Amino acid sequence: MKRFVIQAAVLVAAMSLIGCKHSEAPVQFHAQGQPATLSEWHVLAADGKRLRLNAGVEPYALNTALFSDYAHKLRTIWMPPGTKATYQADAAFDFPVGTIISKTFYYPRAGDGAVLRVAEQAGETRDGLDLTKVRMIETRLLVRRQTGWVALPYVWNEEQTQATLARAGDTVPLTMHRPDGSAKTSFAYMVPDENQCAGCHATNNTTRELHPIGPKARHLNRDDPWHPGQNQLARMVATNRLQGLPGEGVPHNARFDDPAAPLEARARAYLDVNCGHCHSQVGAADTSGLWLDAGTHDARRLGLCKPPVAAGQGTGDHMFDIVPGRPQDSILVYRMNSLDPGAMMPEVGRSTVHEEGVALVRDWISAWLGSCSSDGTHVALK
Repeated sequence: MKRFVIQAAVLVAAMSLIGCKHSEAPVQFHAQGQPATLSEWHVLAADGKRLRLNAGVEPYALNTALFSDYAHKLRTIWMPPGTKATYQADAAFDFPVGTIISKTFYYPRAGDGAVLRVAEQAGETRDGLDLTKVRMIETRLLVRRQTGWVALPYVWNEEQTQATLARAGDTVPLTMHRPDGSAKTSFAYMVPDENQCAGCHATNNTTRELHPIGPKARHLNRDDPWHPGQNQLARMVATNRLQGLPGEGVPHNARFDDPAAPLEARARAYLDVNCGHCHSQVGAADTSGLWLDAGTHDARRLGLCKPPVAAGQGTGDHMFDIVPGRPQDSILVYRMNSLDPGAMMPEVGRSTVHEEGVALVRDWISAWLGSCSSDGTHVALK
């Protein structure tokens, strides 16, 4: 009798698990249209207490991430079962039709209704997000359809139970400070509209096709935060989500905040992910002549003693993009440190200054040697 009761209990538990599994609808790829709510995709599920990832939705992390007003980000990729992304050394991986990439922007909560300016912690997103401790702002989807990539921004409600499509963008007023209450800042967090999404993700100024920015070898080549001891790219291969990964020579960007990494590697990684998708040989800012992507090594193209293409308030009355040893005279630092819409860089995606990023680029320029002559010639030290 006892044995029967135990077997029955096991059966009930098994049936309960099966029922729970079936109650969660699988990820739904929409080949066309613009679903009004994020829940229609079944990539993420939120009930006001926890944000969870659906089956097959895999989180990923970058070495150095794009700055977005100190927001934390939970990034995920879902690909149709049986499909794989194809490795590319320099460009974003070639993802199959049906791929859904998500990026959820959130902040740790402060006790006074504000949000906290703190660095992301290890394990912060290991089991989704504890919504009693964080405030979600938006989730952006990048969807690979037959005709190409489509960007869709969704804004979360106050209850953190649903996110609604915001094609025209949105503005979310926030107050942010450090845990000790210092560095208090009130600002308007800007959710980009569809055109602004395209402004960054159209990484080729000729074709104007949208592409992912983060899922590139140099950004993904790192330890996997959710599976300690495993390389993120190697694990993608092991789980049949990536093909073509070479055995060696995979590019790698530094972490901008890693004090053990060389200063130049950290600064170049920061400029690459924050600026390089526009400031490249083929990007939207190609005519500026200032190329900040990882593949550019010509010092002149990086801004050394290079005068701006167009003068104006964006220069701050400075003469050159980079003046060696003099960050205070360099246009690059001036624009990174500005909140003036006519001068700030990047032009969209931030309403605050990334103090740590500016300090890093200042240090990098301070280490350059030589000077600039009045005609823009670099004068090396003798």
